[in-house]
Amino acid sequence: MEKPENRPWEVLSSEYLAREPWFTVRRERLRLPDGRIVPSYYVFEYPAWVNVIAITRDGHFVMIDQYRHGLGETDYEITAGVVEPTDASLLAAAQRELMEETGYGGGQWRELMTLSANPATQNNLTHTFLATGVELQGDQHLDPTEDLRVHLFTEEQVLELLRTGAIRQALMAAPLWRYFAETPEAGEPAPGPKEKMIR
Repeated sequence: MEKPENRPWEVLSSEYLAREPWFTVRRERLRLPDGRIVPSYYVFEYPAWVNVIAITRDGHFVMIDQYRHGLGETDYEITAGVVEPTDASLLAAAQRELMEETGYGGGQWRELMTLSANPATQNNLTHTFLATGVELQGDQHLDPTEDLRVHLFTEEQVLELLRTGAIRQALMAAPLWRYFAETPEAGEPAPGPKEKMIR
């Protein structure tokens, strides 16, 4: 199916209200295709983001738990982060984030999907990679403000987290649901330990 015809809005004026590392916002005056004027429209600028669905050789998902101050909750997530200017590519950024946050690396990688958190007001995209056959290769190397714990979950456990709403981050839940939709054999109970936790 083809994309719909693009009908961009004309930017009549644009000014930055704030340019902080995690709060860059601009206000624009816009003209719609039919001539109507939007006097104030706000766009939040962010760098590109990457997510990683990482699965070990024995079929465990490498997950983390992390406190999120916006909701005031600690929830399970997949590895994620910002694409840095020094990253050679989106793939390199994803591999770096997985290694830094979990100590896991290697395996076979492919881009699974690209999403927008909120195309109405945010200008960036999130690129999710699927990494299979990853192995523990070192220690975590966390940023000063990060407090992450690493978990290894079975496919069945990850499905249960999704079904019960325990993975709240939409940009992480959507790629996981897609993985299970495209992997018919996923989610079947497997022998072995229920969960491993790495500190």
